[in-house]
Amino acid sequence: MFFNGLLHRILRGVVVFAMTTSLLLGTIAPPVLAQTADGTSLPFPPVPSASTANETLQESTPMIRREEPNYLPDDAPNILVILLDDVGFGQAEAFGGEIHAPTIQRLWDDGIAYNTFHTTSICSPTRAALLTGRNHHRVHSGTIAERATDWDGYLGIIPKTTATLPEVLREYGYNTAAFGKWHNTPANETTTMGPFDRWPTGHGFDYFYGFVAGETSQYEPRLFENTTAIEPPHYFDKEETQPYHLSEDLANQAVSWLRQRQAYTPDKPFFLYWAPGAAHGPHHIFSELADEYKGKFDDGWDALRKRTFKRQKNLDWLPQLSKFDVDTPRPEGMDSWDEIPEEQKEFQIRLMELYAAFVEDVDTQAGKIVDELEAEGIRDNTLIFYIWGDNGASAEGQKGSISELLAQNQIPNTVEEQLDALSRDFGTPEDPSGLSALGSAKTDNMYNAAWAWAGDAPFRFTKLIASHFGGTRNPLVVSWPAKITPDSTARSQFHHVNDIAPTIYDILDITPPEEFYGFIQEPLDGTSMAYTFNDPDAPGEKEIQYFENNGSRGIYFDGWYACTFGPLTPWTTGDSEDLEAWDSRKDEWELYDLTKDFTQKKNLAAKQPEILEMMKQLFLQEAEENKVFPIGGGLWTRIHPEDRIGTPYTSWTFDTTTTRMPEFTAPGLGRQSNLVTIDVDLNDNDSGVLYALGGASGGLTLFMEDGKLKYEYNMMLLDRYKAESEEKIPAGYHTIKVKTTFTSLEPLAPANVVIKVDGTKVASTKVKRTVPAAFTASESFDVGTDLGSPVSLDYADEVPFPFTGTLNKLTVKLLEPEEPEEPETKVGNQEFWDSIIQQVEKRYSSK
Repeated sequence: MFFNGLLHRILRGVVVFAMTTSLLLGTIAPPVLAQTADGTSLPFPPVPSASTANETLQESTPMIRREEPNYLPDDAPNILVILLDDVGFGQAEAFGGEIHAPTIQRLWDDGIAYNTFHTTSICSPTRAALLTGRNHHRVHSGTIAERATDWDGYLGIIPKTTATLPEVLREYGYNTAAFGKWHNTPANETTTMGPFDRWPTGHGFDYFYGFVAGETSQYEPRLFENTTAIEPPHYFDKEETQPYHLSEDLANQAVSWLRQRQAYTPDKPFFLYWAPGAAHGPHHIFSELADEYKGKFDDGWDALRKRTFKRQKNLDWLPQLSKFDVDTPRPEGMDSWDEIPEEQKEFQIRLMELYAAFVEDVDTQAGKIVDELEAEGIRDNTLIFYIWGDNGASAEGQKGSISELLAQNQIPNTVEEQLDALSRDFGTPEDPSGLSALGSAKTDNMYNAAWAWAGDAPFRFTKLIASHFGGTRNPLVVSWPAKITPDSTARSQFHHVNDIAPTIYDILDITPPEEFYGFIQEPLDGTSMAYTFNDPDAPGEKEIQYFENNGSRGIYFDGWYACTFGPLTPWTTGDSEDLEAWDSRKDEWELYDLTKDFTQKKNLAAKQPEILEMMKQLFLQEAEENKVFPIGGGLWTRIHPEDRIGTPYTSWTFDTTTTRMPEFTAPGLGRQSNLVTIDVDLNDNDSGVLYALGGASGGLTLFMEDGKLKYEYNMMLLDRYKAESEEKIPAGYHTIKVKTTFTSLEPLAPANVVIKVDGTKVASTKVKRTVPAAFTASESFDVGTDLGSPVSLDYADEVPFPFTGTLNKLTVKLLEPEEPEEPETKVGNQEFWDSIIQQVEKRYSSK
């Protein structure tokens, strides 16, 4: 064996010697290094060793390797991107609105602002376009992560062929960090098992603190630090006097990161992406802050829109508007304020007060980061992009909502139902209406869509509408004291969120890589905006830009804009049959000359049919090039909720180590027939959660209270279906089974829930309507506890209400739906005998 091994090593040495000789003689080509020093291929080539290494230490000379070369300009700026969520063009005081937002005004006073800047009209796509510099469908992000489908443009996975801005900046020596909302990881890849290359830290951020879903509670957010799930404190101080709120936490965390960066790497520039959850629903904010807006919205949304439009016409902010211009009309199907019953107006007004306070607070928190930059003496050379919204104000609250995912689930409801639920669950002698619960962790409130329309003045429509600027036009403020002279003159060049990355590359003299870690890169779609920094009147350099979201779409070309509304109306509960029947080829298009018509008021389609036809063909070319087909691909799971992202499994085995399992990867306990089996060892009078799915705004839970078993199906706060065992479950070993049976696969189908202990039925309930898609966006499935917001009010004051017994094992098995059973007709059934008597009486009375 020894000689065989020795022979192998000698032969191997001969081969290596022969290969080395061949390389020296040129008969075998050496491997070509992909890296180049000009940045066209990243990463950069490694710095070679300066040491001499020979066989012995005596013959070798160590020398510290020279530092990495600096590929950046000597005065490379720090970069801060602030991106708010679901705020409208005309809501901030700076832009004609009535919400106090001191930080964006402060930055405009120190910089410049853009009134013709655009987003994609929806969350995930805007963020993907911002971070890559490419169109949203090109980076597989044509819809939100939760509605992804397997067409390239809607896959929900940013490809390796489109390196992100933080990935590139990190190669050039930037520290990178992200705080807040991410919403660009596939919804079925957000568990502790990853894969993590699609999380923020896999897309170029050294550090991440925030949430990965589209929304979360502001009081009990589902937080991650890098890829580790963490729980927020309920209070910021040990004395428990300062309640927790997410926007403040995100500002504090960003400030802490800046101070650590100053301590450890003060010579390195940073890229900080601060994207809080505000003001996306739920509109969670402290009541005392909302009280500061009391009386300001009492005359309703029509009056608010009128006041805003009047101010906008008198501002230099919108010089294109004449003082004699009239506003665009309220959308069809959206109530006027006068149509709202008097008994509902207090509810609608309070929803707007809460929203306004929510927005003011998050802008104020952003100001803490700017304060820190000034305190560290680095404000002058920090380039700040403050994007006022990833889309227009959101109409997803529809007619006003206490549980805003009702809209995503397309569950029909009325304001009367909302008010009844508030009074039932939260009414007190002092507040029988329960309105004081709005804005708290107990509800997931969101304002009426008409408030969003008012906030998008002077434009038509709202978030989710990509055809009109109420959905896509958002104010942008840029401040860089070292290089940009403050100027109140609005920049009106047509630009898009995909222009942010090219702008940064331009000012840093970075060539966007053609190859990144072995992946050939797709070209950027964005255009640098740097030419506008110190020249407000420079001719626009962006010639073309398409828009598409859920079938609504538009195309800009050299001052002209063509668009069509599409099949989805966000402020109403859609009918999947209508969506399924929609044919994109039959949509009616509109045409606008934006050089003369800032608000899309004068449709020129009939007068300029040739231009309209050219624009429609141009859209199709852009759509095919950018993977937009099929048009309306983001609608698929609205039409077919059964095809939503989910798990491929049909059975699971869990124990109490299973917590924070995202709903999109968890068993569909609330929407599919299933059997849950739990092996427990009980003490006397055990309490606590056995399992829970969802949160306060919707979910289901099985728990014990003083030895009794309890079940609740929280149907988005509107209904609470409960079951409870009559007797306590005795101490000892038991098998608990919860069988949920649906008799149909139709959305909202009812379900029967039967609970057995050791084979004996102890409780049951009928859930009259169920949630078809998801209870929440970011809450989870937990075993032995209920983390996050509590599903049931019965234990809301005791969260996370851990189980006091021993839960040995919990299994879940999905079942096929069952046919409805025939009604029982047996002696003792009073309804049966009543029907027989009625038939007999009817027969004899007729004679």
